[in-house]
Amino acid sequence: QGQLVERGGGLVQPGGSLRLSCAASGSMFRFNDMGWYRQAPGKERELVARVTTNRRTSYADSVKGRFTISRDNAKNTVDLQMNNLQPDDTAVYYCNTIPPMVINGRPYWGQGTQVTVSS
Repeated sequence: QGQLVERGGGLVQPGGSLRLSCAASGSMFRFNDMGWYRQAPGKERELVARVTTNRRTSYADSVKGRFTISRDNAKNTVDLQMNNLQPDDTAVYYCNTIPPMVINGRPYWGQGTQVTVSS
């Protein structure tokens, strides 16, 4: 059974920072690349940051240089440090495996955490 719990979102002014954290069940986390995804209103969900099981990272062009993903294999957590946030970063942020976990034939997602960037 999967478990993903995201936290750390909130309202921030342009140029500000937030740190998101995700706790994943060991069975999901241990053997999978992990990613942070986001879904803005009216848009498709997109992968913005990825960390492999051996901690290699990659980023969408839109966040490169501003976001940093990291994982703690001992705690089964994956974090996303977001700096210089802009209004276009406003979205619900989700963590998940890459590709996203499927449980009982259905895509599994946590509840996500809302990030709003506004002055």
